[in-house]
Amino acid sequence: MMLNHTRTMVRLLCLLLMMNFSISDMNAAESDQKETLNVLFIGNSYTARHKLAQVVKQMAEAGNPGLTFNPTTVIYGGRRLVDHWNLGSQNYVKRHALTRAEQEQTVASLEEAAKDSKNRYAKGALARHRKLLKDFESQRTKWDVVILQSYRDDLDGKDSLYAQYAPKFTALAKKQGARVILYETTPNTQNAQPLKNAPDSKAVMKKAKAIAVLAKKIDASAAPMSLAGLHCQTERPDLTLRFVNDAHLNQTMAYLTACCLYAALFDRSPEGLPVDSITDIRFFKNKERDKDRDGKPITKTFSPKDRADLQRIAWKSYQQFKQLRDDS
Repeated sequence: MMLNHTRTMVRLLCLLLMMNFSISDMNAAESDQKETLNVLFIGNSYTARHKLAQVVKQMAEAGNPGLTFNPTTVIYGGRRLVDHWNLGSQNYVKRHALTRAEQEQTVASLEEAAKDSKNRYAKGALARHRKLLKDFESQRTKWDVVILQSYRDDLDGKDSLYAQYAPKFTALAKKQGARVILYETTPNTQNAQPLKNAPDSKAVMKKAKAIAVLAKKIDASAAPMSLAGLHCQTERPDLTLRFVNDAHLNQTMAYLTACCLYAALFDRSPEGLPVDSITDIRFFKNKERDKDRDGKPITKTFSPKDRADLQRIAWKSYQQFKQLRDDS
């Protein structure tokens, strides 16, 4: 009787141990599936409008269960990469290795620049860098991805300011193992009204090829919005890509941009993502918060067809850009 009892106890202990190992293995597997992506966006209102980084976060986490997408933005309205460099944004790229002496030097330089009343961005940059200096030791996170937005500084091909400064920021990103995505904006080719004629592709292709050469040179991906805009205008001429009363990208172009950034982040199609709406941050006559700059609802919810078309066009454009980059 005693022997049978002992055998039963041994079997129970073995069963409990096996269950414990199984639970541990399951917990380990769940832990392996969890991932954090720290992403830095450097840009201007083309990144700020529609809280683009947050839309990308929604898409990223919807398409990657278990992912925590942590976006940080450094934004100065209307500024280009050269302006960001002059305002010290490179310190945010290399934040993990930035020394206190370097940050103090940047603050001192901006204090001098802020004395010039014509330098309208120096004061804002100074406040930002003083805060970074104050919170210095808590700001050591490395970036997984750095997104560099263009803005009319990419029109001269290899001689453009974008082609000069994107490699400077990229070098700092690559030192910490971060990937770089070139967010190529296309303010010159966005349409405020539905198109009646096919868009001219020559200027778009010339610009896209120049960005492809740059991307290959610095080993970067891209959100190629000139290509995406062209394909959208060709396949869906009924859609508009900018506001009538505001020169910025509208909700449709912002959604298309977020889809292209998703494709560049994960080298995967955004097709099927459930995110179906986008909300601007500027409103009608600066007082009617429920309306956008054209007086329409500030939140645009896309129909299943429009959402599917924009996601498909984004993936098509990204794949075409990859081929341009490989062939350059």
